[in-house]
Amino acid sequence: MTGWREVLNGDPLAWLLEPEDPGPRHLALRQVLDRPPDDPEVLEAQSAAMAADPIASILGAQHAEGWWIQPGKGYGPKYSGTVWSVTFLDQLGADGRDERIRRGCDYLITWAQAATGGFSATGEAKGHAQPSGVIHCLNGNLLRAMIGFGYLDDERIQRCLAWQAAAVTGEGIDRWYGYTPGPGFRCGANAGNPCAWGAVKALLALARVPREKRSPTVARAIDAGVEFLLSRDPAVADYPTSGETGGPSGSWFRLGFPSGYVTDVLQNLEALCDAGAAADPRLDHAFEWLLSQQDDRGRWVNCYSYHGKMIRDIDRQGQPSKWVTLRACRVLKARQEQLATPPA
Repeated sequence: MTGWREVLNGDPLAWLLEPEDPGPRHLALRQVLDRPPDDPEVLEAQSAAMAADPIASILGAQHAEGWWIQPGKGYGPKYSGTVWSVTFLDQLGADGRDERIRRGCDYLITWAQAATGGFSATGEAKGHAQPSGVIHCLNGNLLRAMIGFGYLDDERIQRCLAWQAAAVTGEGIDRWYGYTPGPGFRCGANAGNPCAWGAVKALLALARVPREKRSPTVARAIDAGVEFLLSRDPAVADYPTSGETGGPSGSWFRLGFPSGYVTDVLQNLEALCDAGAAADPRLDHAFEWLLSQQDDRGRWVNCYSYHGKMIRDIDRQGQPSKWVTLRACRVLKARQEQLATPPA
């Protein structure tokens, strides 16, 4: 079988591992070279990343109580408030043991978790987040971050996980609210249609739960997410929409980093690979499309960088990106590994 690096126009690994960029180096060591978390080089790179931008600037902007920019539920302002800072810190590979990150996570749980268990974009007082503001994209982003930061066994995050799985399958939910009007990724922001952006975020969160810790409902929700996302060709991305744009959003085809509520073809692949579906032939076109986007050195450009919107810019818009390239390498590697592994 052809190795995944052999299908690239060039080998970007040495570029990804450059010591002067410890953030991408840390994640390349973990995700591409499969180094264990206690590997000395991994620990050194993560420590250096925590002390360097963009992580250092994001953490430096945090208030002592745990919030960013303004207190409260944290959804605003985009993309520098508490919700986004916690989400992006996770995507950057920040160390969840750091007390500042734990303070931010605990603040969000206190202010943004609704009684249903899901994270909400709305709420006027501490502990009064509104269930009507719970939406798959927000909840998926934060649930994935909380799991990545070591909160999976926390009772509060277990409630969030239970809501996320049940909101997909419909099991045990007797009342639906504005942004989640029904099961199967239905979304009020998408005219009540199933939302593929929300499905990608939800699946990324659910698939982060280790197999041995997945409840039957979580397992069924993962299966449902895979089947929904594969019900269309991800390279075309003609998922149900509100009809306002007349076709798939162009954002699907603008690969970027970090990722807010918008989703691209690559993040769809990430979710499906994490869920164990990388070898599905329905992904052939999406992988072909992904390979067509690389430059002549095996790198990918950041076409959606949130430039000027974050506390600290990460990439220059339209330039080769270690972060996007790392994401692409990760899914190509997963595809090769899953193709080589017979189904269980």
